[in-house]
Amino acid sequence: MERFFFISLFLLLLFVTTTFALPLSTDSRWIVDDGNKGRRVKLTCVNWPSHLETAVAEGLSKQPMDSIAEKIVSMGFNCVRLTWPLYLATDESFSDIMTVRQSLLKFGLFEAVSGFQVHNPTVLDLPLIKAFQEVVACLGKHRVMVILDNHISQPGWCCSDNDGNGFFGDKHLNPQVWIKGLKKMASMFASNVSSNVVGMSLRNELRGPKQNIKDWYMYMKKGAEAVHSINPDVLVIVSGLNYATDLSFLRDKPFEVSFRRKLVFEIHWYGFWNSWEGDSLNKICGRETENLMKMSGFLLEKGFPLFVSEFGIDQRGSNANDNKFLSCFMALAADLDVDWALWTLAGSYYIRDKTIGSDETYGVLDWDWSSIRNSTILQMISAIQTPFTGPGLMETQPKKIMFHPSSGLCIVRKSLFQLKLGSCNRSESWKLSSHQVLSLTEERILCLKAYEKGKAVKLRLFFSDFHCSKWKLLSDSKMQLLSVTKNGTIVCLDVDSYSKIVMRSCKCLQGNSSCDPRSQWFKLVTSSRRRSKSKPFIQISPYSKTFLQKALSV
Repeated sequence: MERFFFISLFLLLLFVTTTFALPLSTDSRWIVDDGNKGRRVKLTCVNWPSHLETAVAEGLSKQPMDSIAEKIVSMGFNCVRLTWPLYLATDESFSDIMTVRQSLLKFGLFEAVSGFQVHNPTVLDLPLIKAFQEVVACLGKHRVMVILDNHISQPGWCCSDNDGNGFFGDKHLNPQVWIKGLKKMASMFASNVSSNVVGMSLRNELRGPKQNIKDWYMYMKKGAEAVHSINPDVLVIVSGLNYATDLSFLRDKPFEVSFRRKLVFEIHWYGFWNSWEGDSLNKICGRETENLMKMSGFLLEKGFPLFVSEFGIDQRGSNANDNKFLSCFMALAADLDVDWALWTLAGSYYIRDKTIGSDETYGVLDWDWSSIRNSTILQMISAIQTPFTGPGLMETQPKKIMFHPSSGLCIVRKSLFQLKLGSCNRSESWKLSSHQVLSLTEERILCLKAYEKGKAVKLRLFFSDFHCSKWKLLSDSKMQLLSVTKNGTIVCLDVDSYSKIVMRSCKCLQGNSSCDPRSQWFKLVTSSRRRSKSKPFIQISPYSKTFLQKALSV
């Protein structure tokens, strides 16, 4: 398994290296590369916090900056969403005069100072804004794109309704000061200085009692125009209301700006916002997916990119609520093929809510930033790090692949007639006909046949619909593939402990809240990727069907 993981990461690194050219723009719902004939660039980012009390990028007391950047690349991320507090750009006594050392000592972080002296001594006595610039430059040296995210105004942990940072007019969010800060950062990181800065997120998680749609349109437009006027190369990334979950008001009134091909909308989605217990998991996932499409997903159909700029789970792997959420998220993220940013890179914080050395269980790195916290979760997420389709990626005609969201794998061939889970780079392509027959699109004479409950599902020769099983996508999640065996038993596709595709009794169709259907979740995802193993197992002329019917019938 570990060998497979690192081979997959090698392929991802190859993809990043061969497609990196800037600046970026938009082409309908896609983010594309201006320097490579409009080829799609999928943002697969990790959040690197730099907005907490010290206003210093986290982790620099634990590991050298170059080492952290190398880890980001080695994990398959092509982008960092780098957070910053507004006061870093607007309070010169804070950003231009206070050094990293002074900021750390202000909070009694003597051990962190010692760590900087070991790992990043040249950064320790830089002004805070210069240290921030060093992080951006280091990421650029390692060919990592950066999105600058104005996360909060007053440095500290985000967020609550009444923290004074939530909406325009709050204590720490003066609209004029905010626009001044956006302009300064847009100028400081112009493409002729920091070519790897590809986007600016205007404001993180607008919220609180003062939030309203009228002021949102007014101030977000001013912020967007301000950034674009100073730095027309960057993507302008716009979030909605209610902690970046609600853009539904854009159905009725568009967000009108003077520029084109640079506008991206962003949303956040976490499992802890809702309970994934107490009801059928199929119903919960179906309901949450439908709600996300209603609140923001419709923008894809309107021709705008949608960036899931925060999602994440407890990386310890023991949080049942988060684990269920992740499977549902993976299904939607693969189906929509959206851009995203995982929360978070940070394994720990210098200080968070007065706790020194606070552990971050959502961190992809461990407490001392030296190792991956959970390689199984990272392997699962790696399945959506390369795009399935988009402009310039039409390596083959669009097809359907069968994606298993709970593992991040796809259905591949084990042998001529048997199937298993494997890398989506080797996925078979499928067609679900109007007669509910699942057949291979490359080897058109083979279809999926359910023989007996508890046994492996197999491919068989496809001479007519009579020879094939009929398949239906059922349950509230619309991810369980149901069929009927020749003796009338209702079965669903499932995965055994050896990753073989088998037929088992369908789980949770009656809405039982205590059962778990995730092993039976499969998503038919549109892909135009070319298979890494492109040769089919058999190449048969249509004229050979009659000859082979008896010899190969199974």
